[in-house]
Amino acid sequence: MLDLTDLRKDPVQFKKEILKKEPSFDVDSLLLLDEQFRSMTLLIESLRKEKNDLASKAKNGITEEIRAQSIQVGKNLKEKEEQLSSVENQFKTLLLSCPNILSKDVPAGNKENNKEVKIVGNKQSFDFTPKDHVTLGNALGWFDFLGAAKMTGSNFALYKGDGVKLMYALTSLMIKNNMKHGFDPILPPYLVNTKSMTTSGQLPKFADGAYKIQDEDLYLTPTSEVNLLNYYRDTIFKTEELPKRLTAWTSCFRREAGNYGHAERGLIRIHQFEKVELVAVTKPEDSEQELDRMMACAEDILQQLGLHYRVMLLAAQDTSFQSHKTYDIEVWMPGQSSYYEVSSASNCTDFQARRAKMRYREHEGAKTSYVHTLNASSLALPRLMVALLETYQQKDGSVVLPDCLKEQGWL
Repeated sequence: MLDLTDLRKDPVQFKKEILKKEPSFDVDSLLLLDEQFRSMTLLIESLRKEKNDLASKAKNGITEEIRAQSIQVGKNLKEKEEQLSSVENQFKTLLLSCPNILSKDVPAGNKENNKEVKIVGNKQSFDFTPKDHVTLGNALGWFDFLGAAKMTGSNFALYKGDGVKLMYALTSLMIKNNMKHGFDPILPPYLVNTKSMTTSGQLPKFADGAYKIQDEDLYLTPTSEVNLLNYYRDTIFKTEELPKRLTAWTSCFRREAGNYGHAERGLIRIHQFEKVELVAVTKPEDSEQELDRMMACAEDILQQLGLHYRVMLLAAQDTSFQSHKTYDIEVWMPGQSSYYEVSSASNCTDFQARRAKMRYREHEGAKTSYVHTLNASSLALPRLMVALLETYQQKDGSVVLPDCLKEQGWL
């Protein structure tokens, strides 16, 4: 949620900043509702004062004039309070749908304007035509997409044998790596409530993409960012307690509505996927440096695995709703002949902290200020498995995985 001071201080600039990110957002209605809310609040305060003044006069004796005035003021007050409640609800609903303001260095435009800021390694060369991960995984007996469809539905994955072992090896490598970088491991519930989804920015914006539990105030977690962030909801930190760094491995659940076609079959886009997540809570002046730290943590994994990847600074309209600035790490997949995102690292500044009432104070008795929150994938496991299969495939259809995975004791 945005700081209303920014909205009120310079409405013209505020509108410009929001439309840079989300051109269809109705900024004018938000500004109008804010003005109505403030003017109606002043009017109600005036009516309440008038009512109190009349009550004070009545202590010296109730006259017909005082009685008539009191009845009329009470009627007006009730009417205006009902109007204010309606305006306030409309304003809060629209404000919750308003995206975070972008960093000044974020490029304008949509994903075609994403900026490459780093490229690491080289594309794998083959003396044969490389296969895609579906062909490789099926032949090796690592996947069974038909089995998953039979028990659940389309766009779900079932892992078998060495495919399962690879999943656990990757998870072990990631958790150890993240702990090395200072992130404390957490194993949270996979269900989250409406408050948690709203705090993180998933609701109301992404309601259509979430799996809601019928007749319960619960959702399947779309990302453990939601869980980890809400661990600190309603917390006031001492300055020496910051930063807080957490990592978690969970399944993530997303409806992913739409038809993505042949290019995104197999493990590229599925409704349930495993992901190791990073979340950090910092003082505002430390958040940019923390974003760099999270990126280094995620990149460390790819470098240990010897995979070719690039880092992209996302353009305005490709930056996530909650984010002030986002970098995507995209790994090269030879069987797809394309780069695909395996990590997205975002500085959400105080956008989520305002919803979560997460603050800190420099010393006892000092005024509280909002913290900054950050999150990053570290990493999305199915797509990482795709990159490993397609990069390290051999001419005979076998796959020779990096030693760092074999050292985890699963393979």
